[in-house]
Amino acid sequence: MKTHCLIISVLLSIFMISCQKNDLNLDFEDIENGLPKGWSSFHQEADFSVSLDSINVKSGKYAIAMEFTGDIVNYHGFTIKLPHYYDGEKITLSGYVKTENVTDGFAGLWLTVNSDPLWKPYEMSFMEQKGITGTTDWKRCEITLDLCHTEGNEIEIGGLLSGKGKMWLDDLKISIDDKDITKAKLYQPKTFPATEDNKFGIHSNIIFPELTQQKKEDLVLLGRIWGFLKYHHPKIAKGNYNWDYELFRILPPYLKATGKQQRDSILIKWIEQYGNISKGKPRQSTRDAFLKPDLLWIKNSHINLKLKNLLQDIYANRNQGFNYYVKIRPYIGNPIFTNESSYMGKDHHPDAGFRLLSLFRYWNMITYFYPYKYITDKNWDSVLQEYIPYFIEAKTRLEYELVSARLIGEICDSHALLYEGWENMKSMEGARQVPVAVKFIGNQLVVIDSNSTELKKGDIITRINNKPIINIVDSIKPYYPASNEASRLKSIAENILRSDQDHIQIEYIPFNGKTRRINMETVNSKQWIYNSKNKKDKHENFKLIGKDIGYINLQNITRDDIISIKQKFFKTKGLIIDNRCLSPDVFSLLAPAFVNKTTDFAKLTQGNTDNPGEFTFSPIYRIPKSEKFYSGKLVILVNEETVGNQEYTTMAFKAGNNTTIIGSQTGGFDGNNTQIILPGELITFISGNGVYYPDGKGTQRIGIIPDIEVKPSIKGIKEGRDELLEKAIEFINQ
Repeated sequence: MKTHCLIISVLLSIFMISCQKNDLNLDFEDIENGLPKGWSSFHQEADFSVSLDSINVKSGKYAIAMEFTGDIVNYHGFTIKLPHYYDGEKITLSGYVKTENVTDGFAGLWLTVNSDPLWKPYEMSFMEQKGITGTTDWKRCEITLDLCHTEGNEIEIGGLLSGKGKMWLDDLKISIDDKDITKAKLYQPKTFPATEDNKFGIHSNIIFPELTQQKKEDLVLLGRIWGFLKYHHPKIAKGNYNWDYELFRILPPYLKATGKQQRDSILIKWIEQYGNISKGKPRQSTRDAFLKPDLLWIKNSHINLKLKNLLQDIYANRNQGFNYYVKIRPYIGNPIFTNESSYMGKDHHPDAGFRLLSLFRYWNMITYFYPYKYITDKNWDSVLQEYIPYFIEAKTRLEYELVSARLIGEICDSHALLYEGWENMKSMEGARQVPVAVKFIGNQLVVIDSNSTELKKGDIITRINNKPIINIVDSIKPYYPASNEASRLKSIAENILRSDQDHIQIEYIPFNGKTRRINMETVNSKQWIYNSKNKKDKHENFKLIGKDIGYINLQNITRDDIISIKQKFFKTKGLIIDNRCLSPDVFSLLAPAFVNKTTDFAKLTQGNTDNPGEFTFSPIYRIPKSEKFYSGKLVILVNEETVGNQEYTTMAFKAGNNTTIIGSQTGGFDGNNTQIILPGELITFISGNGVYYPDGKGTQRIGIIPDIEVKPSIKGIKEGRDELLEKAIEFINQ
């Protein structure tokens, strides 16, 4: 019976593969509703069209024609997803392309290999460097990508038109490792021994002795070596062991060690049980790396010479290529931590062993793959020893959440959101809210909007429930991860008036008045969702101020607005771009108008799984020159609401020939974020790339430094004025 089932399975696989070429409709001959069956276009716009052409063909009856006649250049494509994934190293797409008057871009093939649901594509190629321009007859094109064998892979192929003009596409072929796709083997996901180890489930069964100073130092050493082996030892990094559970296996004998000699012997025996590593020429760091691994702890640790040599041999012959626990996202450069289990839901309190695992996991992720470890307030090496007793002694789920939040705050990164799993901690904020919006002006908590008859704009709140504001801020700020104080105070202000009580006692000073006390009624926090970015008039995405100053609020700008903006504002003497908000990614369409030549504006760092702790710079990002150059004054408005991608956008605008930044310190966190999962389903993030100006000056924590610093005043808030906008108008009129 088993033999019959196997034969049927093989026959089905052969049948599926033999049908693939027809299923994919690579010659566009199978038509449904006027277009090739199974195919679809992306970035559909009124000025973009896809059609069958029976005259201009390379072979067969039909070719595909794509044409774009609009003014704003964008990517447009016609694609199909492959129904299967394939075993092999390389995938190649070839086909024929014909063009007519292709300008401001290129025409070519499109190939993507997707694996990460947080970011698609994982690998992509669209012939940007070798794309076809102008008017050409049929040309054979070919692109090749690596196949990455992880869960959730998808392959998409097709044609791409980036720019204006028309292109034709015909007679596509796909090969895997130089073999036609009809002869390719379907990919069967590899199983790893690490996934088959279910020994501990959700109970580590670790009992910690009294934490003497020596035991703390021993656990620091174990945490360092455990993380070092995880990312460096070839047999561990390849997924041969559940490294979390290996920690639970070594802890009981390790904790019983009575001295350094016995401790080191246990560590040596532990490491050696994972087998010998292949030795060759010692692997070197990248010569021009911006940051290099700091492994002086091996040399400086009070461990015996045999253990030091063992660790140094592992580093010299460290893992290369695939790493079971981490990968670098191609083209983007931030780390993606893989195969990290939360083990239990957010309603569970991890036991002491899992809590120590949580600390070890996070500390080593930051040590080897956080691009800004070198600018944290504390020396990161000291954090491990400081937090070991806190994690071990966290007796409740709430205590575990609180100490984890404090640990995360130590990296000084506003990307480090407490995203999911923090319900106990966040419930302390309360489910009700005084219907008032506040903001810190200096160290004063000022009302900026209100639904109350008592509190008005410009009033200064000095106490809440008889507690001075400064004391409240000092008590809660360790639980608000932030890149800088402006960013932290912004987050605190959003929650400081929350409570579970029906009333809150507020002590405040009216503008130019005397101190008053009132009991204010609270409302359900869902009934009072204040968002300063949503207070802007949606109909004022862009407008003229007077006759010759343009104003653009980036919040609601769309690509379709860009044409109108350029027509309306190109001859003004000044243009104000308000970047004090989250905004769509349209800077690439605007920034070229402000440079009179191709201009550098940023470079990024990325980590290296082949040498954990190393960070190198990417090629410099540039703004291309536009056909038309805006010669007026450009002013960008920024403040603490300018965060993340908006800071990157501001960097691009700042590269303009006549740009001035007006406002105050921005959020100070940039780079694509990376998710981290900890035991008990705690989810947070880090900034995964380092972002720098072309000259190497950083932006993390610093933010974008304004050329002219302007902060709102209490008087201005009371009067409803926008003092940054006023200063911008004054500057342009000078």
